Amino acid sequence: MALNQQVADLDKLIEARFRDHHALDVITSMPGLGIILGAEFLAAADGDMSVFGTPDRLAGFGGEAPVPRDSGKISGNLRRPHRYNRRLQRVFYASALFSIRHCEESRHFYDRKRAEGKRHIQAVLALARRRVNVLWALLRDGRCYEPAPPARAAA
Repeated sequence: MALNQQVADLDKLIEARFRDHHALDVITSMPGLGIILGAEFLAAADGDMSVFGTPDRLAGFGGEAPVPRDSGKISGNLRRPHRYNRRLQRVFYASALFSIRHCEESRHFYDRKRAEGKRHIQAVLALARRRVNVLWALLRDGRCYEPAPPARAAA
């Protein structure tokens, strides 16, 4: 019981620190990313997106992007990377699973991938990769998630 109390106290400290972060509203606005997964995301990514430069690098760091395994005349072989941040991959995978149940757009994307013949895990990983791009764009622009993209103004 003492350990459970220590874990609860630690969760409260993590939540309090995360609530002080400037990107709290942006991160938690995305379906599937709450306080705990958002704090895990910041901890795994070291809280600074400028280190990665592009969403592809963030996805590669999190193990969401395949790496080429080409040799000689053979090209197009893609495999899962051996070295990646497992905590960051867990954040994106878990948030993708949650969003399938609670977000209409994520469910449509998942169903479309399943209709293409992908297995469950492949479809969830594809959704997780897409969510990397969306979260990157939200953090870059400093805006919260909206179910439909904002309408562009006529030029």
